[in-house]
Formats: sequence, structure tokens, C-alpha cells
Amino acid sequence: MPRKSGSIFQLDDRVALVTGASKGIGEAMARGLAQFGAKVVVCSRKQEAVDTVAAAFRSDGLEATGIAANLGNIEDIQPLIDRTVEVYGGLDIIVNNAAVNPVFGPLQNTDEHAFDKIIDVNLKGPFELCKKAYPILKRRGGGSIINISSIGGLTPEAGIGIYSVSKAAVINLTKAMAQDWGADHIRVNTICPGLIKTRFSEALWNDEETLNRFVNHIPLGRIGEPEDIAGLAVYLASDASAYCTGGVYMVDGGYAAN
Repeated sequence: MPRKSGSIFQLDDRVALVTGASKGIGEAMARGLAQFGAKVVVCSRKQEAVDTVAAAFRSDGLEATGIAANLGNIEDIQPLIDRTVEVYGGLDIIVNNAAVNPVFGPLQNTDEHAFDKIIDVNLKGPFELCKKAYPILKRRGGGSIINISSIGGLTPEAGIGIYSVSKAAVINLTKAMAQDWGADHIRVNTICPGLIKTRFSEALWNDEETLNRFVNHIPLGRIGEPEDIAGLAVYLASDASAYCTGGVYMVDGGYAAN
């Protein structure tokens, strides 16, 4: 959907759905998209949490609404899409950020329940959301899907083995969707954050030894903040990246370069 005028980064009249958006990276990306003009659906599991974030956005003059859904429950996905279309009239941008990692430690400590939960939320959820939204994006003349993976999806990180496996699968899911849906002008890209200071990753950065191990291998000399991801999300959602699809973009302070 190329723009006829204005900044190539502007997202006016576009509808963005961001999952896992009640805090951390998801909230930062949702705010960034809204700041560039998108109408944003803030999605997470709890209605109170998404309502709070959406209200904060609106108090800053941004357009946002909160819709609760559990991406690990396939029954929640179609109602999420239907409600988004009901509120804003369509859907143009999907950011698959919702993720879980209920275990931290050796692979042998990951039981079947934890394994299934990781795959259901981190991989199956984004697939089902995009598959069900595909007809809408196609009718709109195209769109942008941004899947959030991890540097662990490129090289497994100690202590988060199955999470890393799920994020590796997200990268290949991105490439498969980019191949299949490019003719419909639906672009699909992946962002791979490094260690970002969020509650989700607290087990890694709250331990001084682990934190120092990361920082000592980061050329920029620090771990990331959620806002460090937002700019790339805006770029990939906008016409500035009109010729980008199937891409894998690292935001890790240079960690993977070592």
C-alpha cells in the first residue's frame, strides 16, 4: 500500500495490532506505531492491563484501544481479529510479540506442559493469528507483519533452550509467509532482540554474573531498553521498508557480531 504523499514513515489511517503489548517491548512498539499515526490495538491476556496502556496512549493524544486475548488459546484469535475490525474498520499491521518462557534452566527440566505452552504461544499463536488475518490484509491491498524472535533464535542461549527453539521456528515461519504472501503485497519480517531490560528477561539481567557476561560481549557496552526496538518496528511497518520482506533484523548492541 504505497503512500501518495507525506513521510514514508507515517502510518496515518493504518490499523496495527500488537500482541503482548501491556508492557516491555510490546508496549514500546505499540506506542511508537501510534506516535507515527497508526490506530493501535493493544493486546495482552488481561483486559485491565490493556485498558490501562490504551488509556495512557490516549491521554497523550494517540489512538488506541485495548482488546484482551490469550494467543495460546486458539479460540481467542478470531474474536480478537473481529473486534479489531469492528473498532477500526480493518487491519494493516500485525506485530506478534506475545511470548512465554515458563522454565529457566537445563533442557531436561522442561516438562511436556512447559514445552507445549512455549510452542502454543510463541509459534502456533502467531501462525494462527496471521493465517486468520490474511484475507483481511489481502483485501486491504497488502500489509506488514512483524514477528518478534530473539537472538536466541539464531544461537540458543543457555537456560532458555526450548524458548530459543521456538524463536528459531518463528524466523523460518517469517520466511515461509514472506514467500507465500509476497504476491499479495503482504510483507513479513522478523526482529531479533538481544538482552532487553524487561520483566520477561529479568532472570537474565537481574543476576550480576549473567548480566556481566552479556555486557562484556556487547560492543555498545549495555543491555537494551524496550524503546530500542520501537524504531525498527516503525520502519518495518511503514513504506520506508516497502522492499523489505523475509528479513531478519538483530537489535542487540552488536552482541551477535562477536
